[in-house]
Amino acid sequence: MAPKLGPGNGILSLTIKDKAVLYAAYMPFIKHGGLFIPTNKSYTMGDEVFMLLSLMDEPEKIPVAGKVIWITPKGAQGNKAAGVGVQFAENNTARNKIETHLAGALNSDRPTHTL
Repeated sequence: MAPKLGPGNGILSLTIKDKAVLYAAYMPFIKHGGLFIPTNKSYTMGDEVFMLLSLMDEPEKIPVAGKVIWITPKGAQGNKAAGVGVQFAENNTARNKIETHLAGALNSDRPTHTL
């Protein structure tokens, strides 16, 4: 079965060069990990997405497959950035790379439950 991509969404490209931004975007409490991706593109819950993730000063981009598990629409209350929460597919190297960059920071004040 082919992945269900949202109409015209293609590949998302995300560059995170700052540890604080990575910490804010990363969702370790999601099974297999996940990221919040700021975007104005329209997605539906469950859409399969593919992104190329650039972390810090690493020369190569990390290919990441995942699915949309929440949507923050444009104009959301509290001036929240529009975007989508993407849960990583199982067996993804992105989670290990992100957690290596955030070593120590993840054990501070994050919730410990898994969705």
